[in-house]
Amino acid sequence: MSQSATLIPDSAHDGLFGGARNRAMFAVAMSVLLSVLDYAIVNVALPSIASSIHTTASASIWVVNAYQLASVISLLPLAAMGDRVGHARMCRIGLVLFVVASVLCAISKTLPELAAARGLQGFGGACIMSVNAALVRFIYPAKILGRGIALNGIVVAAGVALGPTVAAGVLSVTTWPWLFLINLPLGGAALYFAMTALPKTPTTGGKFDYLSTILIALSFGSLIIGGDSFAHASSLLFSLSLLAIGSVSLVVLVQRQRGRADPLLPIDLLARLGFTTAFLTGFFGFVSSNFFIISMPFNLMGVLGRSAVATGLLMTPWPVAIMAVGPLVGRLTDRYPAALLSTIGLCITAAGFLLLRLMPPNPSNFDIAWRIAVAGAGFGIYQPPNNKAMITTAPLNRTGSASGMISVARLLGQTVGGMLVALTLGLVMQGGTATCLTLGAATGFFAASISTSRFVLLGKRQSKH
Repeated sequence: MSQSATLIPDSAHDGLFGGARNRAMFAVAMSVLLSVLDYAIVNVALPSIASSIHTTASASIWVVNAYQLASVISLLPLAAMGDRVGHARMCRIGLVLFVVASVLCAISKTLPELAAARGLQGFGGACIMSVNAALVRFIYPAKILGRGIALNGIVVAAGVALGPTVAAGVLSVTTWPWLFLINLPLGGAALYFAMTALPKTPTTGGKFDYLSTILIALSFGSLIIGGDSFAHASSLLFSLSLLAIGSVSLVVLVQRQRGRADPLLPIDLLARLGFTTAFLTGFFGFVSSNFFIISMPFNLMGVLGRSAVATGLLMTPWPVAIMAVGPLVGRLTDRYPAALLSTIGLCITAAGFLLLRLMPPNPSNFDIAWRIAVAGAGFGIYQPPNNKAMITTAPLNRTGSASGMISVARLLGQTVGGMLVALTLGLVMQGGTATCLTLGAATGFFAASISTSRFVLLGKRQSKH
């Protein structure tokens, strides 16, 4: 590690300065962008991939599912491992795995080969995403931490926004394996900065709990696959069996984690009311957003008659609005509590979904775009302060686990949201997409109500002083 990336003495834990901070944050941003961009690219390229490897459209979904499932089941163990071996080291390991897996994806000839390589890629992405917020906490001084977290959010939004464009550009001139091969130069650059600029963070040591890791994989994996199977009206016996296995595994896991100083499933952090409130706010916020993100393209193409290209362009105001409000929100996050900012942001997002639900029967593109932009701006206001609340509520020695839980809230919220959209569209034959927008708005307001409860916590703290 370069000397320029040395932390202020451990007693201060107050970040990096000047060029050292910029280089370290660039390393985090490049790593996060690589992970998010690749996920967004593959979603767009699924039809081309399915045709090339001679598989059905429904089976090709496993190219996406393998990545997401591997990420969800490994996030918490990897976050705990980051506390033990160092967050910077975990990020570097993730980058190496991601690049190697990208090569394996590019040379895959069958669906099982590609799904396995994508699973490894998801594992590498989880190494990165499990510690990225923890690294930001040690890169930025406490008084401007909100700016670093907001910048992290801008990078995620940029990856989502650039994904369809990059995929279209690559596929217009070459074949789908190059969607993965472009990760080599990007990953190499990210790894260089990660090796030379990321700060050394405190480690906790101690033995790693491998049995709990297996229980996390079994509980999360069974619940997600079982829930997805139920939402898509697959075999009821198969779905209920997996849900039962997942539930029992989760109960055993919680019992095993009780009383541990650094549990893999961070029940010690969830025992903190402020942390749990922020986690639930994050979870339901992403459930709300996926009601919109997944159903809206069906609405635009199937109901409003827009082309695939027009649909892609009309969805763009969502990430663009998130990026646009990011710099301002970063500064506001350092001045105002999450109870205020996240509540306002979620209310704006929910109002945007309601405005989309109440559009006239034949809206213009502008009518659609400005409503999506309103919802996106609200989402951009809500995320940074809520993420900051999660990361700062945790003790420094549990920063890695808190960072992992930020990603868990996002991925679980997206996953549950996707299941609920599938269930809604299956049950509501006429007007299913409109129902999804209504449910998205309702979930957004519910998340805002959870966020609002933090005013009570603030009042109690102030009364103590």
